Amino acid sequence: MPAIAPPLRFLAYWTHDLSPFLLRFGEEGFGIRYYGLAYLLGFGVAAWLLYFYARRSDRSALPPALVADFMTALVVGVMVGGRLGYFLLYQPELLFSEPVALLRVWEGGMASHGGFVGVVLATWWFARRHGIAFLHLGDLVASVAAAGLFFGRVANFINGELWGKPSAVAWAVLFPESPLPLVPRHPSQLYAAALEGLVLLAFAQWRFWRSERVKTTPGRLGGEFLVAYALLRIVGEVFREPDASLILGLSRGTFYSLLTAAAGLGLIGFCHKTPLHKKS
Repeated sequence: MPAIAPPLRFLAYWTHDLSPFLLRFGEEGFGIRYYGLAYLLGFGVAAWLLYFYARRSDRSALPPALVADFMTALVVGVMVGGRLGYFLLYQPELLFSEPVALLRVWEGGMASHGGFVGVVLATWWFARRHGIAFLHLGDLVASVAAAGLFFGRVANFINGELWGKPSAVAWAVLFPESPLPLVPRHPSQLYAAALEGLVLLAFAQWRFWRSERVKTTPGRLGGEFLVAYALLRIVGEVFREPDASLILGLSRGTFYSLLTAAAGLGLIGFCHKTPLHKKS
């Protein structure tokens, strides 16, 4: 739907006009998208950190030779889990009425909560295959995962999607693809990039390097990550326009984050009750 001209009082606000393409080939929607680059950057930072950890034998039980294989498993987990999660959690009707939409990845549609589930399953599979403690691998993933969240949210802003609620703050943005009438909105994607990305990454790295929990209490960092992500996501949801119907009066992001927080608290409780030599 074409955008309408904003009222004169909105002319002071920036109108989002960023292209989702770094390079575009023709007019068929093919090219190098910032969203794809965000995933590459997120995986790249995660791989670099895991290699760095691997050189610190007191912090990581993942050998350097297995980092590439582990990253491959995580990529599959993120992509499959995030894609399936988007349809199951946000558009389940499309999954059954038009299942081929699942394959149209160029149209976007990923869910971070679904990606978490995919990563957990990929980590569990890799741990069993290579005989490395599952909870320990989970802690390693938790310490690097926010890098991908940061780049992904920046890409959401560049794409002009997942916009925020109407606002009159000085930094509000006019998003042409948002519902009419066109009004300034919170750039909630950037709030999420700061909260779910930078703040969460700093917290996870601080806990990884400044605490002995990774060695003494495997699973604790993973649980803390889930709780911290849920709380930061809920804060961000205050400024974000719900992109699907509400559940019990809550946005879906908030509702699923409550479940994520509960899972994190359960994991923290479990890892403290289970003796170290029994953990896997």
